[in-house]
Amino acid sequence: MMPSLKSKYLLLALGMGAGLALLVGGFAYYEHRIDSADIARLTYATVEQKLEDDLEARGKSVVNVTGALLASPLVAHNNAAIASIAGRLLEEQDIERVEITDARGVVLFSASNPLSDPARNAAAPRGPALDPLVVTNSIPPDIAAPAQRTGALKIWVSRAQMQATLASIGGQLEKQQGSQLKRMRATLARVTLPVVLLALIGGFLLARRRARPISALIRSADRIGEGDYTSPFAVARRDELGELQHALERMRQKLSETTITKNYLDTVLNSLSDAVIVTSPDGIIKSCNEATQRLLGYGDADLVGKSLCSYIDEAHRSAFDLGGEAPEARETVLRTASGQTIPVSMASSSIASLDPQFEGNIYVARNITERKRAERRIRYLARYDTLTKMPNRMQFQHLLQQAIARSRRNQQSLALLYLDLDRFKDVNDTFGHSAGDRTLEILSERLTRVLSKDTVIGRLAGDEFAMFVDLPADLDNRPSLGALARTLLDEISRAFYVNEQEVYLTASVGIAICPYDAENTIDLIRNADAAMYHSKQNGGNTWAFYVPHMNAAAVERLMLKSKLRRALERDELVVLYQSKVDLRDGRVVGAEALLRWRLPGHGDISPSQFIPLAEESSLILDIGEFVLDRVCSDYKRWQSTVAQPGRIAMNLSLRQLKQSSFIARCRSAFRKHGVSPTSFELEVTETTLMTEPARTIGLLNELYALGLHLAIDDFGTGYSSLSALQQFPIGTLKIDQSFVRDLAVDSNDAALVRTIIDMGKSLELEVIAEGVESREQLEFLRRHGCFYAQGRLFGEPMEAQRLLNILASQASGSPYHAALCTPPPRHVKFNH
Repeated sequence: MMPSLKSKYLLLALGMGAGLALLVGGFAYYEHRIDSADIARLTYATVEQKLEDDLEARGKSVVNVTGALLASPLVAHNNAAIASIAGRLLEEQDIERVEITDARGVVLFSASNPLSDPARNAAAPRGPALDPLVVTNSIPPDIAAPAQRTGALKIWVSRAQMQATLASIGGQLEKQQGSQLKRMRATLARVTLPVVLLALIGGFLLARRRARPISALIRSADRIGEGDYTSPFAVARRDELGELQHALERMRQKLSETTITKNYLDTVLNSLSDAVIVTSPDGIIKSCNEATQRLLGYGDADLVGKSLCSYIDEAHRSAFDLGGEAPEARETVLRTASGQTIPVSMASSSIASLDPQFEGNIYVARNITERKRAERRIRYLARYDTLTKMPNRMQFQHLLQQAIARSRRNQQSLALLYLDLDRFKDVNDTFGHSAGDRTLEILSERLTRVLSKDTVIGRLAGDEFAMFVDLPADLDNRPSLGALARTLLDEISRAFYVNEQEVYLTASVGIAICPYDAENTIDLIRNADAAMYHSKQNGGNTWAFYVPHMNAAAVERLMLKSKLRRALERDELVVLYQSKVDLRDGRVVGAEALLRWRLPGHGDISPSQFIPLAEESSLILDIGEFVLDRVCSDYKRWQSTVAQPGRIAMNLSLRQLKQSSFIARCRSAFRKHGVSPTSFELEVTETTLMTEPARTIGLLNELYALGLHLAIDDFGTGYSSLSALQQFPIGTLKIDQSFVRDLAVDSNDAALVRTIIDMGKSLELEVIAEGVESREQLEFLRRHGCFYAQGRLFGEPMEAQRLLNILASQASGSPYHAALCTPPPRHVKFNH
């Protein structure tokens, strides 16, 4: 690990401080040593000289004193005295030797001090410092005459004591010098340590000052290396580092203008919901985004460095082309960390680069689990009905086509039964679509239970079902097919329990046989449908085998349905009026508006033919609005000639009553033409009244409050009760023409008509009879208190101008049908 800049500066400061301290201390120590040595040497020399001088002075003193003592013995040649004096002199410790000579130089006495070291005196070489001091002095015979000489005294004075003293002084000097050196070292330590510490502090501060901008430059360079060009440099220096900062800032700005940052690229890739995988040319994963990790359940460290193929499910691994470039997404299956398989849509592309380290492939994988689930769901929905779980029209046709091909190979026949519920729309209108759906579910369960497992059943439309069965060849299968159809109808006619209500339904069945009636799927279904429609026209709850002429009726119905859509645009619908007559005097008191379709090439088409077609779609709403607008327009025109044209009745369908904007449309039409709502009457059937009674009562009350009169049309053909009728704001009962038609010859119809008349009177309702075509019917109605009627007896439905002419002539004269309503003579009788 490389030392940091701070460490280097601290080591440098420490070295420099220590070196400086050592240099100063060494120099001071050297100077002190020299000074101490000079002082010691000078002191030693001074003491030595002083001791030498003292020794010499003592030697001379001893010589002089002893010489004075020896003068007399020498003169007397008293050798004993001389020896005695010399012996006393040798008793001195520092006197090593004494030698006395006479005037002639003859040695009179010569001896050494026995206390001195004889070996040393004899053998040890003596240096200048250890040699004894020799002092010689002539001995005059008289002090007063020193010029004469009687002999000489020579003594050797030992320097040992002086040397011991010098040695002691030298030791003291050395000890003192050592103490001074210790004090010198302590002083140097006290001086150098702060210097070193200051050097370290200065080095640290200098290093930190140098390191901060360098560290900032390093961090900035690292950010640039990582692709982050967003943070600018704070250039605050004016030295070489400042120039380096300027250079890096210029580099950052240029890179930010020309390069997409790695962080930005990572942010973009991690923001993608699709998995992005970058591999080397041999398929080893080099990098991946977070979506890849979430998809596979592995961490980045687990994925990078592994082969992409290892994460593909083994069953699909061989089909996966690792090196192939697929601009269009291809599908494969990945296996996650938990072992789950995930279908993905994967697109790949090669990375084009001149640098080999960047070569490889990039894969974009999208989880298509939901899409696969949706595709399976769509395939199911495309072939099967979600409500009944039966094959729908497309799947049923596919299965039927296979069955027809199979029957041809086996030389067999096949029967198709087409079933449609009768008046199933009433169930939806009365109990709601949820109840209708539940009814269809029950029906599908019943059909599945009654038919054999080999029978294929399909739901072709809302309440239309079809089924086909294989038949043996060369046999008359009609009786068995009829029995099967009857079984189906009996099963359907049983009560359906929906929303705690009993619902009774019937059905119509059409049967077509392949290959006799058709040899292909489309024609076979069309012919069975035509047979079913024929059964429905015959009252329903029956079946019919296909015969060729049925197609003509089916084609005619289909043509009418398609042409009805353009009837309003082409102004082919006309409104005719059937007059309503007061049977007491023959006066025309109003009319009922009747719609006719004048189709070119076909003549007038009655409402019973095209109104059911219009009821199947929303055309009935447009037609109802057209009738209301035309009647209001005609009524306004009549009022310009006749003040009181009477009351005009219009039929109201269930679809119109369910329309949320119906009342608003009525108000708008009356306001537009300036007519009063009291001049009009809306005729509602019993079935319409009993559909959602609570809501219907509210709507009818609003219409009644608007001023409209309300009538029950075709009374007696529905299932209303008297208690229910009392709740509705009804003012008129219209006796259905099916009862009026045979009242003169059928006592039951006559009794029923009388009951309806009496009931209307008791409820204070106005009673009108429809379909009056003979004088016998007229007289029966008038005799039993029904005073209003309409029918062909009073003329065919007429155009608005013809009715206006009748009203105008009647206003200026007698009632228009006065002659017809005149009572016959008493002798004329009619059969009842």
